[in-house]
Amino acid sequence: MEWETIIGLEIHAELATASKMFSPCPVVDGTETEPNAAVDEFSLGLPGTLPTINRKALEYATRVALALDCEIPPYHRFARKNYFYPDLPKGYQISQYEQPLALHGKVAIDTGQEQKIIRIRRTHLEEDTGKLSHPDGRISLVDYNRAGVPLLEIVSEPDLRSADEAEAYAQKLRSIMRYLGVNHGDMSKGVLRLEANVSVRPIGEERFRQRTEIKNLNSLRSLKRAIQAEAERQIALWEKGEEVRPATIGWDEGRQDLVIQRYKEEADEYRYFPEPDLPTMHLPREWVEEQRASLVELPEAKRTRFLQDYDLAQQEADVLVSERAVAEYFEELIQAGIDPKSAAHWIMGELFALMNRDQLEKEQFAQIPIRSAALAELLNLLKTEQISRASAVTVLTEMWQRTESAAAIVQRLGLQLVDDDREVKREIRQVLEANPNLVLRYHAGEEKLFGALMGMVMRALAGRGKPALVRQLLTAELINGTSNGDLS
Repeated sequence: MEWETIIGLEIHAELATASKMFSPCPVVDGTETEPNAAVDEFSLGLPGTLPTINRKALEYATRVALALDCEIPPYHRFARKNYFYPDLPKGYQISQYEQPLALHGKVAIDTGQEQKIIRIRRTHLEEDTGKLSHPDGRISLVDYNRAGVPLLEIVSEPDLRSADEAEAYAQKLRSIMRYLGVNHGDMSKGVLRLEANVSVRPIGEERFRQRTEIKNLNSLRSLKRAIQAEAERQIALWEKGEEVRPATIGWDEGRQDLVIQRYKEEADEYRYFPEPDLPTMHLPREWVEEQRASLVELPEAKRTRFLQDYDLAQQEADVLVSERAVAEYFEELIQAGIDPKSAAHWIMGELFALMNRDQLEKEQFAQIPIRSAALAELLNLLKTEQISRASAVTVLTEMWQRTESAAAIVQRLGLQLVDDDREVKREIRQVLEANPNLVLRYHAGEEKLFGALMGMVMRALAGRGKPALVRQLLTAELINGTSNGDLS
């Protein structure tokens, strides 16, 4: 029997605001700040505190919803989601339930063979919880720095059919939010967390079978491996005649294994009721359209334009638009007069190689030490044959390490190409006189030996010969002979 996997994803994205969702308490980097340093009365759920809505968080969330082609109803409201857990100081989470911010969106993903539309059920705002840690397995510590940070939850329909599709979908949403500047996308810092609802069924069966929920996945690799492992576990249970029980599951990255945290007795274990301290929110259509007008060009539209305007290959366009900083750098090179193909090659080849050498992720591209204007200067030296390509790579490496212009490095290292006819002719004649057999074979019809002779001349010139000039003078010398030529 052949099985298919049914997946729905919940993506929890912290919004990059200066303050928390319902209080003026500052948002901090949890990996660089002392535990419980960024808390206030509301973060700690102290009696007598009242929430106020963060306008910037509402703007950011609305822009994401519009980018995902969601419907934004004119009214939405917050609710109390009641459950007890140590990381939830109030005993409830302010979230949205019956009247969320946005509904019925969609996003296209590339499956390798075609584009597939993934429907989005809802997008809603809520506050984040604190963070628990278990340093020795016997005690639990809680850090409330994260409690109250604005959190956007994006819930897909169960339209994904493989771990690869789930990875592509999560990557696409992450890219969109980074383009919009509403989320940093650094999953290692917990600003973007994934939860997967997974079930399986025989191919051809229409009904959905029992699903489980894999919680708090903090990398795309973990998402993919956890889904694959859970699908295999469920298939094995069904094939043994056993049923899959609804459960909350964790993923142990160290052991590369699933951990069943608890079995669920009911589908919905939370008690929701309207948040009494916050009014129903009215979003005028004019305000929504203002948010739409503020949207930047998104990856899909930019990818289409790059293919049409710059004649790039599909893979080149995909890589260049994957990060907004990379796409902007690419177009800055073009505006400086660099050919699109050459710009793409140097970004994806040499710059990415230097980043990889220094263990920089593509998301850190904006931090590279070489600005687009500096690279454009270097590429124009190459274009005008003032330096060789090998020398250009050397100069680029120097530019990566020090704040010095390309022209200054070329001058300091003596990398200018030789354009003195006399010097080039001298080296050509020495090469030809040292290799009479090759010259005879060339004249006998082995024209492919021209490349070998050219390479020898370029090496004799230490790579500083202008290829066009060397080719012209070598051709002339082979035609005219090498014994009594004029060096003038």
